[in-house]
Amino acid sequence: MIDVLVVEDDDRVARINAAYVNKVPGFRVAARAHTAAEALAVLENGPIDLVLLDHYLPDGTGLGLVRRMRQHGLHADVIMVTAARDVATVQAAMRYGALQYLVKPFTFAGLRGKLDGYAALRRTVAGVGGSGEAGQEQVDRIFGAFGTPEAVPAVLPKGHSAPTADRVRRVLEEAGQPLSAHEVAERTGLSRSTAQRYLKYLERAGRLRLTLRYGEAGRPEHRYAWVPTP
Repeated sequence: MIDVLVVEDDDRVARINAAYVNKVPGFRVAARAHTAAEALAVLENGPIDLVLLDHYLPDGTGLGLVRRMRQHGLHADVIMVTAARDVATVQAAMRYGALQYLVKPFTFAGLRGKLDGYAALRRTVAGVGGSGEAGQEQVDRIFGAFGTPEAVPAVLPKGHSAPTADRVRRVLEEAGQPLSAHEVAERTGLSRSTAQRYLKYLERAGRLRLTLRYGEAGRPEHRYAWVPTP
């Protein structure tokens, strides 16, 4: 479970953001803070994995809080969630080590995309060995894990939903190897026929690469891999 600290000066907005976080599997809100001082106290008193951080706070700025965190040896990851959209602030957030930047107002889907990307990053780091050495391939996987998810086609045919198509995409991306319709169904929780229907559509749309694996007898097994956008 990923423990999240929501830092937001507006209590109503903080509660909404916390409710969004708690709806995403694998995440839970450990605490909310309305000032930089409150946030720093929470971080010093218990383990927090991720901070959703507003920039405009009553007693300072979010980026100022990030600097203080690092000075205090606090290494929680940070995603900026703020109305600040000037390029200087965005660039400073990158320099101070914010992993992502979400501009207000945003939808639940927008926040979930950032959280899913963060979870993918943690899985990738764990998969290559969190404390060992990494070769170039492993480094590329880590730096690419939190890239903006490549969208499924914007317009889907009747009977198809974007969230389901995106679930199939995430499973294929995270697998790192071709999967069969049966494997996709198991990992997404879909029926095999539904998984097959989405796989066939995404393959026709050019988002999947189809390969065949031949066994000793019978029909070859269809296997699908996500095609990254160039």
